[in-house]
Amino acid sequence: MGLLKKIWNSKLWLPITLVLLVLINWLASSYHTRIDFTDEKRFTLSKPTKKILKTLDDVVQVDVFLKGDFPSGFKKLANSANEILSEFKEVAGSKIQYNFISPDEEMEGTTVKWGDTLSALGLYPYNLKSQLKEGEKQQLVYPVALMRYKEKVLPVKLYNGIPNIGRQEINSAEALMEFELANTIYKLTHDDKPMVAYSIGNGEPPVGSYITYDLVESVLRPNYKLFTFNLNTQPEIPDTFKLLIIVKPTQPFSDIEKLRIDQFLMRGGKLLFFIDKLNAEMDSLRIKNEVIAYDRGLELNDLLFKYGARINSDLVMDLQSDKLPFDVNGNGQFEFLTWNYFPVFASKSDNIINKNLGFVSGKFVNSIDTIEAEGIKKTILLSSSPNSRTIATPALISGKENVNAPEDDKFKKANIPVAVLLEGKFQSLYTNRLSQALNDSLQKYDAVFQQQCLTDNKIIIAADGDMVLNSVQKNEPLPMGMNPYTYGTQQQFQFANKDFLQNCLDYLINQSGLSEAKSKDYTLRLLDSKKVTAEKTSWQLINIALPVLLVFLFAIIYQWWRKRKYTKK
Repeated sequence: MGLLKKIWNSKLWLPITLVLLVLINWLASSYHTRIDFTDEKRFTLSKPTKKILKTLDDVVQVDVFLKGDFPSGFKKLANSANEILSEFKEVAGSKIQYNFISPDEEMEGTTVKWGDTLSALGLYPYNLKSQLKEGEKQQLVYPVALMRYKEKVLPVKLYNGIPNIGRQEINSAEALMEFELANTIYKLTHDDKPMVAYSIGNGEPPVGSYITYDLVESVLRPNYKLFTFNLNTQPEIPDTFKLLIIVKPTQPFSDIEKLRIDQFLMRGGKLLFFIDKLNAEMDSLRIKNEVIAYDRGLELNDLLFKYGARINSDLVMDLQSDKLPFDVNGNGQFEFLTWNYFPVFASKSDNIINKNLGFVSGKFVNSIDTIEAEGIKKTILLSSSPNSRTIATPALISGKENVNAPEDDKFKKANIPVAVLLEGKFQSLYTNRLSQALNDSLQKYDAVFQQQCLTDNKIIIAADGDMVLNSVQKNEPLPMGMNPYTYGTQQQFQFANKDFLQNCLDYLINQSGLSEAKSKDYTLRLLDSKKVTAEKTSWQLINIALPVLLVFLFAIIYQWWRKRKYTKK
């Protein structure tokens, strides 16, 4: 204490203080930490995310296209993106570089605007309208980012909800943002892609067709090693495949084909089904203006039933549906009306597959029932709105149905399941019923029959094959989940079909370990409006008047102390 008093009374106190301040600032800039006081650890990155960031061997450049005079919701989204990326930079240092760009800015060295480039990449904007004093203002908002790593570029969607972004939508987007950004970095920096088999041989759409373009070129090939597999001619699904995806088969499955699927599952392979049980196509409806929906006879009932689900021979109709053009008055003037056979689904569960997922569109969709299966957990992933119904087959579908408004009192069913996740140790369909012919086919290739999964496994079943196929317009494939009739009009809307598919794939064969980041849940804390009104004046005084009073109080005490000190001398 004596030494400190001597320094204070000497002329050295000022330079010593300055040196200490410089040293403290240098230490703070070089060695610092943060403390997250939020209950949900909003500002704490998950361990898998940190691991990915710490192992970066080159710079990841992130361009976020949320710069501009946007509505408050998208401004908050931009601030959240900035906060998350700053947290990434805290961990990765100079290996993460990011900036915010206006979509109206021109790309460097060109006269092309960024917005045009993003649209060309299939990253469509939200068309927002707002009322100003000078009139109506129209804005195109791109809540997306582009990530660059070495020679690779991948897009990141920062928001997938409705255009009228509100508190709940912002909250959901913020909760998912860490996963979206970290998962894209993982895909950019890792070449160890899982092997995926696309089933052919039962009338599935070919891999090279227009209607599978987005499925194959945007989802499967960029992220997985994709192979086609013919269940009819090839003896066994190799264990090198992590997943078998079956999309809209039109021909029945034989027992030997079902046995190959069954044993692949028993050995640990994952299954992803997108099945149209009924034959009902828009092409037939365009020609005759009516079509009869009937069962395709795929012979998959017993297989799916054994695993815990049943696709019903019916069609889901919903008042919450996509739109088609109809000649209402018969004068050639078409209007967009909802088409109840094209339901739009939302997700009701908290599973990470559909966490913060937007609307998913369907076409001639069947309902699904879950069946009692020992040890199998069932999670409904997609279901209808509270105003829906089912119609049994054979069903006559007519384009004339929308001449009159649908009778709302018929749409009384709620939450009809159309997609389900099954998890657990599945029992083989062929336990105690393996025929000699099937047994001989197994022994021919030295395959050992397994009656049960060795470990927990997963299956996802969606009762709509068109859900993951894209439409075609003028011989050009459209993005998955885009209505070809409303495309390019004011009614255009990008449904979240591709996001749902990607989430299913990530859940079934996720290798990044980012499920922890995706399962984050931010609590939406709303102010009590009555309490705000009652205590408004008190809090205004505390926040405005109290700091000023404290400054005056400090000044008075300081002057008194100085006067007392120097008066004694």
